[in-house]
Amino acid sequence: MIRFDNVGKDFRKQRVLDGVNLEIGLGERIALIGSNGAGKTTLIRCLLGEYTHQGKVTIDGREPRNERTLVLGRIGFVPQLPPPLKMPVAQLVGFAAGVCHSASERILAVARRLGLEVEAILARPFNRLSGGMKQKLLIAIALGRDAQVLVLDEPAANLDPEARHTFFSLLAERLAGSTMIISSHRLDEVAPLVNRVVELDTGRIVLDDRVAEEGALAALFQVHLTFTRADAAITRTLAAWQFADRRAGLEWHGTVAGADRLRFMGVVARYVGLLARIEMHALDPAVVLQ
Repeated sequence: MIRFDNVGKDFRKQRVLDGVNLEIGLGERIALIGSNGAGKTTLIRCLLGEYTHQGKVTIDGREPRNERTLVLGRIGFVPQLPPPLKMPVAQLVGFAAGVCHSASERILAVARRLGLEVEAILARPFNRLSGGMKQKLLIAIALGRDAQVLVLDEPAANLDPEARHTFFSLLAERLAGSTMIISSHRLDEVAPLVNRVVELDTGRIVLDDRVAEEGALAALFQVHLTFTRADAAITRTLAAWQFADRRAGLEWHGTVAGADRLRFMGVVARYVGLLARIEMHALDPAVVLQ
């Protein structure tokens, strides 16, 4: 459904995406992870046709850069940073609904579920809303449409706890009929929603892990972690997972149950700035227990 073929992108001679090859099938729900500067947002912008780039990006064979109106009509998108739009909220909602031939009331209904008092802000310019209001409205626009693909870039930013809970409940309601790409620093939050994890580092895919394969929950995984320097917080965290320190806090070995794999990866993602290497291999549980 979605293909990235040898996609590269440079900004001022700095390589931001470096030969990305990725296929995303219908119904796959991707957690796109990586540290700041890894290339996550740039990859998303290439998917939306906002950037020129090397290589090729297609959605059902169509190139977003050349057929933006047609392609974007099928995508629900929540950006990392709200756009500086000056149009009134009512006009923005009407425009967004019209692009995909949906009804404005559906968008407003989602906004109300997120706790937004829409009647009070319909005449206000979008750029005059608070950060939380903007985020709720953008989520409502993305989820209040019949979008086949949801692309969400740090979507829970600026949401209060109650709205975060509602947002993830709304996503859970869409699991059966949507393809999702969710960029997030909080893998633990999105773990129940996704069936694949893709990690970017310096513009390259360093991990592509399908987590819903048959037997994954019963499997055991041997994990080797290498860090650039020792850190007390990492030591406490990995000790709690019963990992063994093999080299003065720089190398750690241990095992993780399949059912805990995403939760463990979410914990490790907190220290991605210090993580030099991660290896994860499936093991026969009988061998580990001997």
